[in-house]
Amino acid sequence: MQSWNLTEIEAPGGTVDPAVLTTDDGARAIAIRLDAGQTMNDHQVRERAWVVVVEGRAQIRSGDELVDGGVGTLVTFAPGERHAVSSVDGARVLLILAPWPGPGHYPDGEAAS
Repeated sequence: MQSWNLTEIEAPGGTVDPAVLTTDDGARAIAIRLDAGQTMNDHQVRERAWVVVVEGRAQIRSGDELVDGGVGTLVTFAPGERHAVSSVDGARVLLILAPWPGPGHYPDGEAAS
């Protein structure tokens, strides 16, 4: 068993310095702190992504859809679905990617490092 207190995980650079908590059994869990006004710009991943707001409030966008979510909000994206996450006042979110790595995540079949 492993456990984490998601409200205490350090991410001194906010979104530019996410903390990978674990990578095993085909999934990856990442803690991300968004400082006030910080944004994870529009992007996509090869895996299904789940975003859980664990502290503060985050604005989660995909296309024209927007979820303004507080603590306990869970949003999921299909593999390849473009999305962005931001916070006006700051937030902590948990990002789970599965299966990890998704098909095509590493070009030319490179292994995960």
